Amino acid sequence: MKAYLVLDFEVRDLAGFMPYVAAIPAHIARHGGRYIVQGAQPTVMEGDWNPPRLVILEFPERANAEAFLGDPDIQDLFKVRHDTTTSRLVLVDGCT
Repeated sequence: MKAYLVLDFEVRDLAGFMPYVAAIPAHIARHGGRYIVQGAQPTVMEGDWNPPRLVILEFPERANAEAFLGDPDIQDLFKVRHDTTTSRLVLVDGCT
């Protein structure tokens, strides 16, 4: 069953964030993931959730997404994201 990582983020330091932007796609692909939405500005249709930017990644299985998140080779990149953005990340399973 497919799984999705949904990242809601606001960039605080664009120059510092750019190394992450350049390097992360290869790591996503290495774990079988792909962008569904890449840094888009969403339009609020209901409620009070108003993320400045949104990324949605699709993985073939939850295990791929978990391996991506736990990959020791990209923890430094995640630190870059944490240091340069305010972000919230959720993992959700898709429908069968």
